[in-house]
Amino acid sequence: MNLMALARDEARTRILNACAALPDGRGVVRSETEIAFAPPKDSAHGDLCTSFALSAAKTMGLPPRTLADALSAALSGENSLIAAAEVAGPGFVNLRFSPRWYASALDAVDAGGGAYGRADTRTGRRVMVEFVSANPTGPMTIGNARGGVLGDTLAAVLDAAGDDVNREFYLNDAGNQVDNFARSIECRYFQELGREAELPEDGYHGEYITEYARAYIAEHGEALLDAAPEDRQAALAAYALPKAVAAMERDLERYRVRFDRWFAESELHESGYADETMDSLIRDGHTYERDGALWLRATALGLEKDEVLRKSNGFYTYFAVDLAYHRDKFLRRGFDAVIDVQGADHHGHAIRFGACIEALGVPSARLRFVLMQMVSLYRDGEVVRMSKRTGKAVTLADLLDDIPVDAARFFFNLRSANTKLDFDLDLAVKTTSENPVYYVQYAHARICSLEAMLREESIGLPSQGNAALLTHETEKELLRHIAAYPDEILEAARLLEPSRINRYLIELAGKFHRFYDACRIKGQEPDLRAARWRLARAARQVLANGLKLLGVDAPVKM
Repeated sequence: MNLMALARDEARTRILNACAALPDGRGVVRSETEIAFAPPKDSAHGDLCTSFALSAAKTMGLPPRTLADALSAALSGENSLIAAAEVAGPGFVNLRFSPRWYASALDAVDAGGGAYGRADTRTGRRVMVEFVSANPTGPMTIGNARGGVLGDTLAAVLDAAGDDVNREFYLNDAGNQVDNFARSIECRYFQELGREAELPEDGYHGEYITEYARAYIAEHGEALLDAAPEDRQAALAAYALPKAVAAMERDLERYRVRFDRWFAESELHESGYADETMDSLIRDGHTYERDGALWLRATALGLEKDEVLRKSNGFYTYFAVDLAYHRDKFLRRGFDAVIDVQGADHHGHAIRFGACIEALGVPSARLRFVLMQMVSLYRDGEVVRMSKRTGKAVTLADLLDDIPVDAARFFFNLRSANTKLDFDLDLAVKTTSENPVYYVQYAHARICSLEAMLREESIGLPSQGNAALLTHETEKELLRHIAAYPDEILEAARLLEPSRINRYLIELAGKFHRFYDACRIKGQEPDLRAARWRLARAARQVLANGLKLLGVDAPVKM
């Protein structure tokens, strides 16, 4: 149950009814008219505020203050979620929630339990979130680490908002990068067997390449030495790629990131779907040939230049294969919306590609991109570029060796994707309130410890408590924030902004700590103690629900 939404709906209905009742033909506001509400800048002024009287005054033919007075009079009523309304400034109307609203907010948390905050009904929308999609030609990077958390948490938020969500990893197991991967292993294979060989100019230099070559030799010996180059490279790629993918799966499992499907690029080629997609574009008149290459008429879709789909050598471009992949998402598998989480270096591709899916018969609005900025790791105030263990670039596995998974997941989702992230490794392991994940987890553990203490002292902990007794401002502030959690999920889903949940939880922890410091629970008379314990228990439930959404543990002790 979303108590904030219920209060807004009631206020909106009362405002529309008040407008309709105005004399002299002034009730011209229609039922579909948008009426915006927001918390006032100062909570002392009320719980919700609307500037509707200012924006509608001209249409209504009334001075803003006169209209605001009329709306204010209509907004409060008996057995209402709104207790009072006051006019402020040139025509703002501030609303205050009623005792019924506060009691209902606690009832909603009790009734919802672990599902509190989730949408009451499903949207019926099938959504795919594609993220990470790292090349299987090397270990996962810090950029992959951020993308993994952003995508995973965004998927969780969309699911909580009512969507049917699938998580997908697109595996680039074909094309130039895999060819370079195979040639790199081939070079190390020769070198390990005493033959001279030189890495290709665009080859992979990591020690893991040599490890694949050694492992192949340990299992199969020199069998490939005199094979044809294309057969040898194919055999080495077929041997190493599954091992590389398995390593990625292990790292992601450790990171608490799981996918509904790992979709291999090779499927598009082997099934003929890439060819079929190009044929459909040709049939629909979206292509032309020039200099032996196949081109997409991207300029006809509003772009500055056309795109190559098939090179003169007969190979498809990355752009063409990506079109086939998204055609598969939308037309073959029937997703209503697709969200691609990618690095900021894909900005140009996102703009071009978003327009070009129109050629597939897919409205561009159904595809959205979340582009994430770079991550910089810091230790002792200095930028960290190399792993202490290996002396190489820091990988996801290195990071998880250094800091807890909880800290990694919380920190990588702490800022908006379009914001550069400075990740302080020292802060991530601190056990003080400076560390945001510790601060939030400590609030949850503190409430658990309180419960244990009260039980040890045989103090009754009734399941119910009278919300009308919660009159201290810190109590009301905490309860308003708890009631805002369902709204926060919906807004995070609408904006594709999962970091809102982190910020919400940090605020919730702060509001709980202020309440707990100002309002004693132990030692109070039974009715007040019961009401305050019920509020603390509700805060604990929302902290646990929010942390679960982030893939972060909610500890009982710290």
